[in-house]
Amino acid sequence: MKEFGLSGREFIPLCDLLKAAGLCATLERSKVVISQGEVKVDDEVEIRKRCKIRPSQIAEFEGQQVKVVK
Repeated sequence: MKEFGLSGREFIPLCDLLKAAGLCATLERSKVVISQGEVKVDDEVEIRKRCKIRPSQIAEFEGQQVKVVK
């Protein structure tokens, strides 16, 4: 599992997280896979592209996981 630090921010939008953590090559691709129901947040399918991901939450796509940390 990868970890992604927020660098002083309170949250990161899900679509931005997938791109920044390297789970998707582009922001456009991250938005598509989220809208198609291919992404989970804390083991639940998430279809909101700009869902606020906060510390301790885990996003998963194609078997890869990223945990958000402070």
